[in-house]
Amino acid sequence: MGHFSISDLEQLSGIKAHTIRMWEQRYGLLRPVRTATNIRTYCEDDLRRLLNVTTLCSRGQRISQVARLSDDEIQAAVLACCNDVHDYHQQVNALLAAMLGFDEQRINLLLNEASAQLGFENMMLNVAYPLLQRIGLMWLAGTVNPAQEHLLAHLLRQKMLAATDALPAVPATARRWVLFLPAEELHELALLFMNYVLRARGLHTLYLGQNLPLEELHAVCDTYQPDAVATVLTTQPERSRVGEFAEAVAACCPGKLVVLYGQLARQEGLVLPKNCISPALMTDFMALVADHATEPVAA
Repeated sequence: MGHFSISDLEQLSGIKAHTIRMWEQRYGLLRPVRTATNIRTYCEDDLRRLLNVTTLCSRGQRISQVARLSDDEIQAAVLACCNDVHDYHQQVNALLAAMLGFDEQRINLLLNEASAQLGFENMMLNVAYPLLQRIGLMWLAGTVNPAQEHLLAHLLRQKMLAATDALPAVPATARRWVLFLPAEELHELALLFMNYVLRARGLHTLYLGQNLPLEELHAVCDTYQPDAVATVLTTQPERSRVGEFAEAVAACCPGKLVVLYGQLARQEGLVLPKNCISPALMTDFMALVADHATEPVAA
């Protein structure tokens, strides 16, 4: 499935187009086909092979030696050398290649090893998030199979739920956060990680998940009395209605902190209510949480 241009391969692998062409011509590394207008296009097997070759070359192996290996030999060599979890680019390439091959066992192995050696948060920030950004580029190019993305999202969701469940209990007196996604918003991974971040810092969370109508949020805030509300906006609401949505969320919890995370909350010219904050990066959200966790709880 999928046809990649050489610029797609450059973005996804981190290897310059000139180098890819040289490897193709000198070593027959890839097997592009040409369109009716004589433009090279590459398939998923080409991308997977390039990602694996890049991983081996980043470990000091020569391209002239790697290019002589079969696909099975290359994959075996990658599995044998993917032990430096601090080489994030290598980890991302290995995971992307495993995703393209629907290799669930290998994805789990790589994520588990990175989490064990880096810590869960660093694995998410330095490996999982860059991987999701690469996949986003593939979506823009129209070259990712939804089933491949769903496999990775499912596994990351499992990891986040397990890591959150393993955290110690939070005292009832801790500051309270409500986390939700608006109606028709289904992209949950960022919200799940935000939930983990809050819980790991000793804050109480009420996680409401996907597709919550605003009228339900109003009732929740009346009963739960949170100190802050957080949501993620990637596809919903419509861009022109984000300001209106922010006003409505702020009205559900007057005077409380409202965090709007995601690309829609950072659009140019957007005016937010005074109690709303839109962190640009997940690390900005984490810094915000650290500050909020140390504030005194209102009597």
